[in-house]
Amino acid sequence: MLIDIHTHIYTRRWLEILQEQGGDYHLRQRPDGQKEIFRGDTPVSIPQAGHFDYDLRIKVMDEAGIDISIVSLTAPSVFWGTEEVSCRAAQEANDSTAEAQAKYPDRIRWFTSLPWQYPDKAIEELERTCANGAVGVMVLANIDGRSLNDEFFAPIWQAIDDKALPVLLHPTDPPGAKVLDMGEFDLSWSVGFMFDTTLAITRMMFHGFFDKYPNLKMIASHGGAALPYLVGRFEKGDEVEIPERRLMQKKPTDYLQHIYYDCITYDPRALEYLISIAGSSQVMFGTDWPHQVFDIEGAKNNTATLSENDCEAIRNLNAKRVFGL
Repeated sequence: MLIDIHTHIYTRRWLEILQEQGGDYHLRQRPDGQKEIFRGDTPVSIPQAGHFDYDLRIKVMDEAGIDISIVSLTAPSVFWGTEEVSCRAAQEANDSTAEAQAKYPDRIRWFTSLPWQYPDKAIEELERTCANGAVGVMVLANIDGRSLNDEFFAPIWQAIDDKALPVLLHPTDPPGAKVLDMGEFDLSWSVGFMFDTTLAITRMMFHGFFDKYPNLKMIASHGGAALPYLVGRFEKGDEVEIPERRLMQKKPTDYLQHIYYDCITYDPRALEYLISIAGSSQVMFGTDWPHQVFDIEGAKNNTATLSENDCEAIRNLNAKRVFGL
């Protein structure tokens, strides 16, 4: 069995709302003719046919041998617009994925998208969508530049922790992308996204976030970004840093072995290193379909080189356990 926990959607109506009321977000036509979502001058995402078409999605899943896809609204999610606009965008995306699950009950599961800028509304949407079939929460690594461990979001995190839900933490254009000129050479995707995830999870570790919310299941996307490769630096810093600058109750490695990851590393050596740090029990299969950078064949080939037990755990057993499938 093959379960893809990292695959994305948009809806036509969501895109219309973004174009009409997305503030800094807008569409531009690329030299190759494709339309791309920008925030100011920083590229964010290129909508593909597969983002909108579930029949095409099922066809691709069948061809790849993927049994279940857990879909999520990708960046820039719904973290823009007024309260009414953000809530409407979230409801549009969530209702669309709920309808897809109803149409393909054995193939589609979904992460809910929440209007995090408005905590009371976010909790209402969490309750509504969990009752409607959502199996987890998708959140971007920063909420319009605001850190996820900000106390402003604490009521939402508590509600998620009370339900012991999986949370897919996914990057977007990071704070400072414009100052760092990440629009040039599309560095926001290749470097900025990895920075966004790494900074968000690191803040959570040092802030004691995982001690405060021990029940939620955090998934660091794209193989955990740079997190696995910083383990030695985290441990050395923990040895020499003054306690007042750390709120965590455990060692950095303990947290890195507590959270979950997908296998989207592109390079098999990176996947093997991730497993050596976190353990195969913490890694799940993901493809990033249908983004241009999706890697179905790479994810299948890279997991196929692992031991039979590790391969089976990553391809389905871990997801079954984490999502209760």
